[in-house]
Amino acid sequence: MQKRPRIRTAEGVVEGELVGGTAIFRGIPYAQPPVGALRFAAPAPVPHWDGVRPAVEFGPPPPQSGPGPRAEASDDANWLTVTVSTPVPARSGLPVLVWISCGGYMAGTAADPMFDPAALTSAGLVVVIVQCRMGAEGFALLEGAPSNRGLLDQIAALEWIRRNIAAFGGDPEAVTIAGTSGGAGSVAALLTIPAARPLFRRAITHSVPGLTITPALAKEVTAALADRLDVAPTAAGFADVPPQRLAEEVTALCADSPAHKERWGRLAHLGIVVCPIIDGDLLPQPPWEALTDGNAAGIDLLVGHMRDEFRLFSIMMGVRGTFTEEDAATAMAVFAPGDPAEYRAAYPDASADEMVEIVYSDATFRMPSALLAEANADAGGTSYLFEMQYASEVYGACHSIDVPLAFGTLDCPTGVLLFGEDAPDGARAMSDELQHTWVRFCATGDPGWPRYDADGRNTRLLDTPSTTAPYPEERSRRIWEGRPPLPFAPA
Repeated sequence: MQKRPRIRTAEGVVEGELVGGTAIFRGIPYAQPPVGALRFAAPAPVPHWDGVRPAVEFGPPPPQSGPGPRAEASDDANWLTVTVSTPVPARSGLPVLVWISCGGYMAGTAADPMFDPAALTSAGLVVVIVQCRMGAEGFALLEGAPSNRGLLDQIAALEWIRRNIAAFGGDPEAVTIAGTSGGAGSVAALLTIPAARPLFRRAITHSVPGLTITPALAKEVTAALADRLDVAPTAAGFADVPPQRLAEEVTALCADSPAHKERWGRLAHLGIVVCPIIDGDLLPQPPWEALTDGNAAGIDLLVGHMRDEFRLFSIMMGVRGTFTEEDAATAMAVFAPGDPAEYRAAYPDASADEMVEIVYSDATFRMPSALLAEANADAGGTSYLFEMQYASEVYGACHSIDVPLAFGTLDCPTGVLLFGEDAPDGARAMSDELQHTWVRFCATGDPGWPRYDADGRNTRLLDTPSTTAPYPEERSRRIWEGRPPLPFAPA
């Protein structure tokens, strides 16, 4: 393949570059920039172009919101792009991994070095990283605009992949969609959307969040944003607000959300203000309910969570080790799916700090993930469940530890934060194993351990060494049994 490889897509020719054994095509648009007349609209098709379009720079990041470090804002609004990486020398009919970059439904970019696909392409995958609208641009409920625009973007990206991936060596019939956190929640939603289902064959979800919202609460959040901006809570009212200003106000509202605890309940306790809306149209039901009720068919699903999901957040917020019994009681009262006393009965010896971590880990990621595996199996699919137990010295087996392990990017900033400048041999072995798991699942639908079902509850405990055993969080599973995450609603 030439130094500047070229591919003819349905929309025009793109020219990428060779990096080691990978041909990378960055920043290819799958929809028009969602600004001007297209702002808050459904994604619009890209017109055909003549000549050769350079594809060597990542697409600019969508406006980012939320706490913590975020991608730097750009004046360029060509946010709706894909980056495609394929092995060299060129091959055909390869399995395709589609990674949805949508952390917390508020932040993420294909340019994040944590998502460097080189290790996965060298193992024989075509890797596509999707950028979509997030925050208020993608998920605020606005009169005069379609809801769940971020999900509509993802469907448009999958349609682009369906049209074009064969030209990059991928098999359009062997597409696996994947994500972590908000990306995993997006994948869970896509499982239940009829327009999306023909566009992929398998799915991978790491740390599925139990985050959906009713239209009633979504309207209250929009009204609060509108008040901060002094505009009407409509698409027309928000149209004159610069995207970066809107993203910054979402961040500020997240920080201020505790002031709304009486009305917003669990949403305010999590510091999240935007997420998929159960709108009765694109998303009539939460994924767990749709699968369990038979309103969506099952699929080959690899789903997992981290043992110590909440620890990352408690350390980053500087509150680990400071929780009181009152904090534990509040966590149980807010997040227990039934009687809060069930948690204390199940964990009688847990300290206040341990109880807060258990409850928050369960409610945010662990139980939504385990219940998704069960619901998918109930819907006729084949589920494979894992719990990450390999732990970093400081952060434990925390949220996001899996991503640099799966991509083999232990030297990226997140990897260095978790594992140090020189990752230990155990982390490298865990990374090799998780990469192998992904590649095998994308190619065959079987990650290499028994499927999860109600009889054995087989779960892969990822560690050094890994083992297969009954689900390790059984006490929490019993508390949540038959109680999938409900949409957040006004109090």
